[in-house]
Amino acid sequence: MKRVLIAAALFGAMTVSTFAIDLPPDIAKRGSIKVALVPNYPPMEFRDPATNALSGFDIELGEALGRKLGVKIEWTETSFAEFMPSISTGRVDAILSGFTDYATRHEIASFVDYLRSGPKFFVQQARAAEFKDMAALCGKKVGASRRTMFPAEIDKWSQKNCGGNPVQFVGTDGSADARTQLKQGRIDAAVQGNETLPYLMDLEPGAYAPVGAPFATQFTGMALPVKEKALQQAIVEALDALIADGTYRTLLAKWKLSDNGIEKATINAGQ
Repeated sequence: MKRVLIAAALFGAMTVSTFAIDLPPDIAKRGSIKVALVPNYPPMEFRDPATNALSGFDIELGEALGRKLGVKIEWTETSFAEFMPSISTGRVDAILSGFTDYATRHEIASFVDYLRSGPKFFVQQARAAEFKDMAALCGKKVGASRRTMFPAEIDKWSQKNCGGNPVQFVGTDGSADARTQLKQGRIDAAVQGNETLPYLMDLEPGAYAPVGAPFATQFTGMALPVKEKALQQAIVEALDALIADGTYRTLLAKWKLSDNGIEKATINAGQ
């Protein structure tokens, strides 16, 4: 296996510690990690409208991990539906695309978790006065991507808080469709990860208003093949090195994700 030496400056220390990271032989020989993504989830990953270049927190984090490991990141655009098949068939080595770590996915992929997040309700700013607290959502039409666990989380929240006046869930084709339906008045509120809302609210000033706090805890992770233990450990060590030298914190601040940061990399922390 390739031994990659990494110098990591420890917080508050003047000394530098050096350690080695093992990479699987095929990746070491190739000199690259093939990473799948769908660039439609700002600020995690998207194409810059001005340049069409890949941009976002995940892109910069992935490139930083590659530098720590001494390999190139080969970004491979695919569809959300192809994420898990791509991992299971070996078409890619990893998924780094705002992908939530759920226990139901652990049979096919192991997740190196790098971000803490949670689903959050939001409404049109013009109707914010109608939703002074989360209880006002009971009985309302709430939209969220049907491809996520948000529908299940919304249902759990509704059962716990709404009694005989449950939320009326409306499945959407992704978060962008949920926002479109919200603007059109077809739904009263929408849900998406709290890591995306500050960025979207900056892009569309005065369009949205958050309602309450995140109502569940989730982890976003880099998905890797279950059997690739060496690659999992390499990513964990590289991520911890980025946390230690301040790179991770800088990227969080740049993309307005400081509230979503973690202190240490974990594997399969999602439920």
